[in-house]
Amino acid sequence: MYNKVVNTSLHKACSFFGHREIELTKTQLFRLKQLIEVLIVEYKIDTFYFGGLSLFDETCYFITSELKKKYPCINRIFCLYNPQHVREHKRPQWLKDLHFEKVVYLPLEFDWWYNRIYYRNLEIINRSDVVVFLAYANERSGAYKAYCYARNKKKIIYNLAEEKCKQKEQE
Repeated sequence: MYNKVVNTSLHKACSFFGHREIELTKTQLFRLKQLIEVLIVEYKIDTFYFGGLSLFDETCYFITSELKKKYPCINRIFCLYNPQHVREHKRPQWLKDLHFEKVVYLPLEFDWWYNRIYYRNLEIINRSDVVVFLAYANERSGAYKAYCYARNKKKIIYNLAEEKCKQKEQE
């Protein structure tokens, strides 16, 4: 049912991308919780990357936080888009209120202030074995752009926006 994760390192990673404003159905929320647990148990995912700018990311954060009680080996890593936020006192309050095992600023291929979030997202995808989306086809959407990038990078993708939450085949 699931493709094998191809990362040969000991740590396998997953990231989440979705639209800022979402309304998950009960079915989608159930499938998301089920999927994250399957990723931990069957895929041996132990690292979860977050960018934190969408309601979908926040939902995934709370699900992984709940699962951390059952699977204490998982790590939640927040990836900053602004290098100034490396210093804790410079971080936005909402980020200070959440608990992550690590907060990092990833080196970006391009670091132009007006599209740091986009390039940070690409770097998160590059470091991920599996990427979970709630992304509808919309050329102007950052979540959809990230989805297209992950597909081009041949990542294992799950998109809850697709009917029946089926896994996309690697092309």
